[in-house]
This record gives sequence, C-alpha cells and structure tokens, in this order.
Amino acid sequence: MSAGGASPSWRTRLLAAALVCMAALLPPFTAWAAPGSEADVLLSFKATVKDEAGALKDWAGGGPCLGGRAGNWTGVYCEDGKVIKLVLEKMSLSGTLDLDALADLAALRSISFMNNHLEGSLPNVHSLSRLRRLYLAHNKFSGTIADDSFSGMGALRAVHLEDNAFTGPIPTSLALAPRLIELNLAENGLTGSLPDFDQGGKLALNVSFNNLEGPIPASLSRLDKSLFQGNDGLCGPPLDNACKAAGGAPSPTSSNKLSTPLIIAIVVIAIAVILAIVGAVLVVLRRRQRSEDHQLGRATSYSSKKSSPPVDADRLEQGSAGGSSTSGSSRKKKAAAAAAARDDQGSKLVFVREERGRFELQDLLRASAEVLGSGGFGSSYKAMLLNGPTMVVKRFREMNGVGREEFQEHMRRLGSLSHSNLLPLVAYYYRKEEKLLVTDYIPNGSLAHLLHAGKNSNQPKLDWPERLKIVKGVARGLLHLYSELPMLTTPHGHLKSSNVILDESFEPLLSDYALSPVMNPAHASEVMVAYRSPEYEQQGRTTKKSDVWSLGILILEILTGRFPDNYVQRRRGGSNGGGSVGGGSCGGGGGDLACWVSSMLKEEWTGEVFDGGMGDTRSGGGEMLKLLQVGLACCEADVGRRWEMAEAVERIEALRERDDGSISGGGGGGGEEERSWSFASEAEVYASAQPGPEEEDNPSFSTATNG
Repeated sequence: MSAGGASPSWRTRLLAAALVCMAALLPPFTAWAAPGSEADVLLSFKATVKDEAGALKDWAGGGPCLGGRAGNWTGVYCEDGKVIKLVLEKMSLSGTLDLDALADLAALRSISFMNNHLEGSLPNVHSLSRLRRLYLAHNKFSGTIADDSFSGMGALRAVHLEDNAFTGPIPTSLALAPRLIELNLAENGLTGSLPDFDQGGKLALNVSFNNLEGPIPASLSRLDKSLFQGNDGLCGPPLDNACKAAGGAPSPTSSNKLSTPLIIAIVVIAIAVILAIVGAVLVVLRRRQRSEDHQLGRATSYSSKKSSPPVDADRLEQGSAGGSSTSGSSRKKKAAAAAAARDDQGSKLVFVREERGRFELQDLLRASAEVLGSGGFGSSYKAMLLNGPTMVVKRFREMNGVGREEFQEHMRRLGSLSHSNLLPLVAYYYRKEEKLLVTDYIPNGSLAHLLHAGKNSNQPKLDWPERLKIVKGVARGLLHLYSELPMLTTPHGHLKSSNVILDESFEPLLSDYALSPVMNPAHASEVMVAYRSPEYEQQGRTTKKSDVWSLGILILEILTGRFPDNYVQRRRGGSNGGGSVGGGSCGGGGGDLACWVSSMLKEEWTGEVFDGGMGDTRSGGGEMLKLLQVGLACCEADVGRRWEMAEAVERIEALRERDDGSISGGGGGGGEEERSWSFASEAEVYASAQPGPEEEDNPSFSTATNG
C-alpha cells in the first residue's frame, strides 16, 4: 500500500517540474505580451498577413514600445508607451489586410503598407475611426470602394491609394471628410464623376490615370492639370477641353427674379463682414502697439559685437550685425520677439531624428548667437551651444495659418527624409505666432556666397569640375524630393543658390525645401522662387515643373556667375520671361538670365557666357555647353514642352568633366559644330539682351544662409 501510494505523489512532482521548465521558456516570447496588451494586438495582426521575407521577425518579446519613440519592433512608432504609427513599407508583405485586428490600438494615428503585395478589397478602415493618415499605395488591392468606407472618420488627414486596381466611383465619404488635405487615387480604374469636395482649396488631390468623366468641380480647378491627366472623359478647367453645355440656358426672366434679392443679401452681408474685419484689425493693432511699447522699455541695448558669450534670450533674437546698429523700429521688433520667447521658455524643442543628441530650447536661447541673414522666409541665426554642436536656427513668422497638428505632421515627414544632398531638419519649435526650424551649421556657407560674394582673393574659386559636381548633387536631391513627396505640387518650391549649402568637400545640401504646405499662401506667392516661374506669371499657378524651371535658372547662374534677376523681377513690376524658347524679347535691362544666355548663343558669343572664375576649361568646353543647353531647356516657358524632373536629372547625370570628342573647342567660339548639339529649339530664341545686374548689388544674396 505504501509503495502504491507513493506513485501518484512522484508523478505529481514530475508533472510540476515539467510545468516549471516550460514556464521558464515562455518569458522571452510572452512575458511582456499580457492578455489584451498592445503587443497581443500586434501579434494577432501579424498572424493575418503573409511575411515570407521575415520582415517582422523581431515582433516577439520585449513589447513594441520599449525602445522609445522609434519603438522596439520593426515599423512600430510609439509615444508615451502607446503605439501611434505603423510603417510597414517595402517588406514584401502579401495576402489580405485585416485592419479590424488593429482596432484596439487606441492611440494609433497613422498606418502605411505602401509598396507591398497586399491584395483583396479595401480593408475595413472604418474600424480605425481615429486614424489620421492611411497609406496603401502600390499594392494589389481591387474592387469597388464602399460609399461609406470613410464615414465618421473626422480626424482623417491623408489617404493614399494610388497604383492599385480599385474600380467604381470615388466614395462620397471621402469628399465629406472635413479635415482631409491629401488624397491620391491615381493609377486605378475608378469611374464616374468627381464629387464636389467639401475641403475646397485646402485639398491636394491626384486622380490621374483613371476612367473618370464629367466636369471638374470649381473647387478643384486651381490644381495642376497633370493631376487629372489620363481621364479622357474629364473636362473643364484646369484641363484644356471645355465641357459641352448641358441643356438650354435659363431664361432671363427667371434670372432677374432671383438676382435682385440675392444681390441685396450679398451686399448687406459683405458690408457687415467688412466692418467686422476692420474693427477687429484696429483692435489687434492697438493692442500690439501697446505690447511693443511695453516690451521696448524692458529690452536690453543692442550689442555691436560680432559674437558674444552665452547670454539671455535677447541675444538669440539680436545676434550680431558686424558692428552695425539697428534702427528704432528693428529694435522694437527684436525686443518684442525676445519677450515672446521668454514667455514660452517652458515649451520644448521637438526632435525629428532619433539618432541626434538632445538639447533644450533654453540651451539655444542662452547660446552665443550670430545673425547669418534675413530673407523672405525669415531670419537665420548661428547658435553655438556651450559644450555642444553649432546649430542654425531659422525663425518663421509667416506660418501662422497652419494648425499645430498639421505643422507637426509635416515636420515629421520632413524629418523622415534622408539623402546626402538634403540638409536634414533636426528639430522644430511651434508657437502660433512663429516657428523655429533647427538644422546643422555648415561652415562653407551657401553657393550664392561663393558665386557672388567671393570677388576677393581670399574666397575659393569654383572650377568647372566642382560646379558640375554641385549641379549633379542638386539634381539628385531634387529627384529624391520628387520621389518622397509626390503629393506636393512643388516638392522644393524655393530652389535658389542661397538655399544650396556646400559642405567641406563642396557637396551641395538643399535647404528650405518642401515648406509650401505650411507657409501662408499669400506670403508664399510673394517670396518663393516657384512663384516666379512663367506658368505662375501667365496662369497664376505653379506646376510640377516649376521646380524644373528653378533648376534651369540655377544651372545658368552657376555657369555664368551672374545673379538671376528672375528671383526678384516680379516685385519690380517687370515681366518674368520664360527662357530660351519662350518667345518674346529681353527687356532693356536683360534681367532674365535665360533670355540673356539665349541671346549670347544666337550671336555666337559663347565665350562671353561662361564665368571666367572657372579657370582653364579647355578640356571641358563641350560638356559645359551641353550643361548650358540643359539649363535653357529647363527654362522653357511653355510648361507643356518643358522637361519633367526625371528627364532633366538623367541629362545632367550623363555629363562628364572632360569632353568625349563629340564637341570640339573650349568655352568659346559658338560655331556650327557646337550649336548642332542642343536640347532647346534655337528657332525661338530672344533677339538681344544687355548684361544683367551683378549679384553684389543685391544684398539679400550676400550672406551665407538666406530665405
């Protein structure tokens, strides 16, 4: 009996020991994935997709948010310990997408599954009612999109469904999404008419290459016509084909009956609105004047030194001016700005790059500061952090029309860009009245500084190989912006020589790019280079090719060493010509650089075109001429004939430092052999021109960093 009674006890102990051993093996996989946790939710979702490449193999132990903002699992981004974004792009994921499995992620705001092999109908996005951004482009989704798929998604900002196989009409629920600002439905098989989007002028829409038909709503007529191409049935502005009239015109009698009361109502409302606006403006101006007078009494005196030791917030605002004194008006503005900065000392900088070291806003305010320049966008300061790096702080005032969330989302997008020819955004600071953008300080300064302020012998001269290297780097940076920011009409928007920064090896870094979505539209049209393009002058709109025009002007500036008056001509009331084949004539001042170059080539004065500072160019004269003609082709006034950015970059990449023998001679001559190689039609070049003003007469381009 005793032996038989011991047997169950032995078996029980053995079973218990086995369970303990099994439990010891479980923590690496499940210790942090408590039932109902976000880890459980993500693991359940992972089981619904096919991950044959093993891209999500680290979705196991440790929990998704233990690694800080970047998360501990691939493609997972967190904030305050909660999953806020999933970016699972280019991972060869396949199968269907079950978004219901993610419904328990309460803080989830953005998901991206672009460039995978997912298929089936549009997943149930409605289950993620708080979602702000949805990216499902470049997959194999198909079928019709239910009309109520996006109903109730009041926070939705961006939807990208391009390059799939969706059919049927555009869902009405998308048109009614109140906060939608980006919608890309290109390259599908959508049919029917375009709905009248409630978002009006705020929506960036692309419906190209579908099967849509009917008139384009008036609220969308401001967009570039390339965003509607590939839909043979669409008509009306901005397309060239007008819509056929439907039905007879209304009778004059009925119109007159309606017009009188409508006109009276409109006049009364307009007068009331104008009076209210005038009153509000007067109140605001009076309060601001009182505030500035009060702050002026508290402001410290302006320092006349070039740089200074760490001081209070006033020093960041004042910086240095090389011994010059400011006017009373300028001092009032600086004092008021410094007081505003002190009021916000509790606020924090937001860093958009995880790999960068952190510092606080107060570190910048206390740093030794030096004014680098002031342009149309804002003022730039060089801030030398104590025991830290030297940064550039750019201050913007003309961004107060954008909300906090939209601004922050766009800054995160810019922070995600990574390219050897882009100056990376490091951090930003948000306040309703002004914004700060923080980047690294690059000692070599801007291309404009070397081209136009380098007249004395102490400044380095850029030879032909270095200038070709700079042009290629600029082109590569632009192509990357076009690839990563396809939703923007002008992915750069403000390309000019002062926004090309050169590092120690003369590798160019583009700055001030992709800021049009957060700029006040009226101010953007006044200061941004894209708004100097021929299409804006002629049609009042920019296009995808406006940056190509800016690139062409920059190429001509690099080769000739002449300051392009195209940047400022419209402010002076002149006509901003288009370039080599745009027709028309050069004005008496010859301010249009492309026009002047075309005239010189026509008169066979090629040797007078190139900047003499390039030194001996005999071995590369033919390649220089090719690049000159690339610049002219990019400046084509007819936007329909102007190259796409990809073609311009391809032509530039084909150029070499030394001639291959296809074109003889150096930079001069301009004979028939040289003129036989051309991208641009020479039948429509301008007739004559006089040399334009030198850059040194325009002080806004004489500093190292500018707006």
